[in-house]
Amino acid sequence: MIASFFGAGYAPVAPGTVGTLAAVPLYLIIRRWSVIPYLVFLGILTLVGIVVSHVTEQSWGRDPSRVVIDEVCGLLLSLVSRPSRWSDIVLGVVLFRAFDILKPPPVGILDRRVSGGVGIMADDLAAGALSAGMLALVRRLRRTP
Repeated sequence: MIASFFGAGYAPVAPGTVGTLAAVPLYLIIRRWSVIPYLVFLGILTLVGIVVSHVTEQSWGRDPSRVVIDEVCGLLLSLVSRPSRWSDIVLGVVLFRAFDILKPPPVGILDRRVSGGVGIMADDLAAGALSAGMLALVRRLRRTP
């Protein structure tokens, strides 16, 4: 249930994207939290994700597409600046999915070299970190005359 983020991972087409989109309502609930509780929640969810991903991988094989808790955590990291504008949220989703699918370094390196629950989570967290940086840069440039 947690690994598939309440069934989102069972989508017949693009389960990673569906899992990412399913995380948006969760983000909308927690975005008003200050940064420390937000990061603590993300840390706990990541640890839970590592455990359930590891257990699920043992049953379903290497990095099963039904496991989307990694996409949830990656998106929440992507949106760590807690934007409230819909355009910024959409950009965060698009950037995260692009980095997750294209797997530029270090995302691809982590995807290939780290296994188990940590490996399932690590590449998505790296994609989330890259997209958080890009989103912060875009938001900063938009404020600059």
